[in-house]
Amino acid sequence: MAIRYYGFLLGLTFLQLTACSSGPKLPPLPVDAVVLAYGDSLTYGTGAELNQSYPAILSRLIGRRVVNAGIPGEITAEGLDRLPETLERVKPSLVILCHGANDLMRGMDQRRAADNLRSMLNLIRERGASAVLVSVPEIGLSLSPPQFYAEVAAQAGIPLEPKMLPRILGTRSLKSDIVHPNAAGYRAMAEALADLLRKRGALP
Repeated sequence: MAIRYYGFLLGLTFLQLTACSSGPKLPPLPVDAVVLAYGDSLTYGTGAELNQSYPAILSRLIGRRVVNAGIPGEITAEGLDRLPETLERVKPSLVILCHGANDLMRGMDQRRAADNLRSMLNLIRERGASAVLVSVPEIGLSLSPPQFYAEVAAQAGIPLEPKMLPRILGTRSLKSDIVHPNAAGYRAMAEALADLLRKRGALP
């Protein structure tokens, strides 16, 4: 009976610690650190002025340089191809990876998109940078992100932002069209990401 009770206490303690855990942590970002915002039109800022894109607003919110490396219309395979040169040129401390929207809209193989994201995260890790992955929803009634985003983030041991884009793209006042935020939507993206960076330890 004593052994069983001790085991119960250990299990309860584990559950409490798990519940209190805030997820994977990020190393602190020095004030001179460079953040790379990498992705497609959602990163570029389609639907708003360039100074209203989420990378531009995020830079002002966190007091760090944020490089906008978004290419409208790009699929994950193309993003993977251009990533090595971008990492070499920018030399970021942190990469915010928001990719896959065009794969989903074109009905491309989701397993291949997931593999491309894994390969991108491997390249980022090899260059000594940390990463955050943003889930992109499938356009439809539910606006649910595919499960592979959570799986890829868990395998890489990095923070995931799964709710930001579904919430923004599900709110008419935050959209410029069916798939892109407007200026207010991009500000909401930047604020959500700044909050995530603080919660994960990248910012004070």
